[in-house]
Amino acid sequence: MKACLLLQRKFAPIGHEIAKCLQSYGVDEFCAYVGLRTAYDFLRTQKEIKYTSLLLDEDLYKKIENAELDIEYLKKFEKEYGIPNLWPYMYVDRIFMHQNLIREYPYDEPLLGHEKMLKAIQVYSKAVVEFLEQEKPDFFVTSIIGSLGSSLLYHIVQKKGIPAFTIDSTRIGNGNTVSCDFRTFSFAEKIFQEIQSGARQNKKGREAEEYLCEFRKNPTPYVAEYAPAMRPIARSRQFAFLSPKKLIKNVQWITKSFATYFKKHEKDYTDEVPHIALWDRAKRKMRGFYGYRDLYQSMRNEEFAFFALHMEPETATMLYAPHYTNQQEIVRQAARALPVGMKLYVKEHPYMVNYRPRRYYKEFLKIPNVKLIDPVTNAYDIIKNTKLVFTITGTSAWEGVLFGKPAITFGDVFYNALSMVKRCRNFDDLPYLVKEQLEHFRHNEEELVNFIGAILEESVDVDIITLWEKADQGEHIKHNEGLERLAEFIVKKIGIIKSA
Repeated sequence: MKACLLLQRKFAPIGHEIAKCLQSYGVDEFCAYVGLRTAYDFLRTQKEIKYTSLLLDEDLYKKIENAELDIEYLKKFEKEYGIPNLWPYMYVDRIFMHQNLIREYPYDEPLLGHEKMLKAIQVYSKAVVEFLEQEKPDFFVTSIIGSLGSSLLYHIVQKKGIPAFTIDSTRIGNGNTVSCDFRTFSFAEKIFQEIQSGARQNKKGREAEEYLCEFRKNPTPYVAEYAPAMRPIARSRQFAFLSPKKLIKNVQWITKSFATYFKKHEKDYTDEVPHIALWDRAKRKMRGFYGYRDLYQSMRNEEFAFFALHMEPETATMLYAPHYTNQQEIVRQAARALPVGMKLYVKEHPYMVNYRPRRYYKEFLKIPNVKLIDPVTNAYDIIKNTKLVFTITGTSAWEGVLFGKPAITFGDVFYNALSMVKRCRNFDDLPYLVKEQLEHFRHNEEELVNFIGAILEESVDVDIITLWEKADQGEHIKHNEGLERLAEFIVKKIGIIKSA
């Protein structure tokens, strides 16, 4: 049996370790689409897994310049693999569309012009089709789909009828699940529907109730680093870099960045240029020095809805809600959809503090019933007191549901499966959805417990987020019990697919 893996960026060493675990279950051949040259060089020289083929994204990029644009090929490819056209493949790519990852937000310029974008789709699609036809994998495993190459690979794999499994966090502790559809938790959702219909018992019902009880008593974000206390949000903390310990760390980072960049013989489009990166960070630090305090308003004893800003650019919007990436417009539409007398509280994502310029937030202050809340404010205090949670695809609405609050989403997200959550697909419908959620909402605790139980039944405990953050420290990944459980979980799903 042969597996095809998507090994992008920091997921590469994690995915390689999963491959080693899969090997112990009888998966004897592997091929991979690789994001970065550093991972590619490691995979070629390691002796643990013999990959029959490795397709490197950065090598494909180098072919764009000399490629001859073939519109007829693109039209034919679009007819066979379009979703429904070819632009969604490009628009999910943060580097091609925004130069994010090589430049810091708010820098927002496409890396390529129109013709070169078409050439890129042409070059990448030909390479992916040829790769799959040559390798003929039995199944495909990926995590985040966030680039031109990964998006093409995922959809072409599905079009060819190759079982595809997406690894995703359940947002319940360190739980991770796999799905046949990146937009949902497909296996968990099937079990949830069976429990709801009475065809199946909720095996994890007691555990789900305990989780709900504990979360309501002591709510914590599923990513610890997203807590305001973990981020340098307060203006006073902007000067922390002047401490001797921080200064030494910064000098080490600068020295290492320049040394790594100039020692690298083959430059790639994904490389971060040190002096530009330093300039971007300096601008972010200056925004922090100036601060945003005068723009914030405090919570009051009043009726309000809540919208937590997303990180951006990010797959949470670019992949799961490609037509709702303009958060300023969403806030504007949400505010005008509220009944008279109700405010909309908007709060920045802790990770994005100091990234956005002041002019971005000032647009919110032009909307009469919008308040910008200080990012240091505990989000759970807001959620517990709100009448309604808006989100594109964020965790804030999931947490709102856990507290029994009505929610409206604008994209594909796993908890859309709940009857208590309404998805907005058109701004014209938004005022009516708001009215329905405010006037006719009924929290269904049994449904929520059944949903959580189904997710717990269809997930395994593995702290992929921490492993991802420490991906350059190999010992944290090797022989990881969580990854071994995840590999076993994937193997079981392969059996389900093949016997269906």
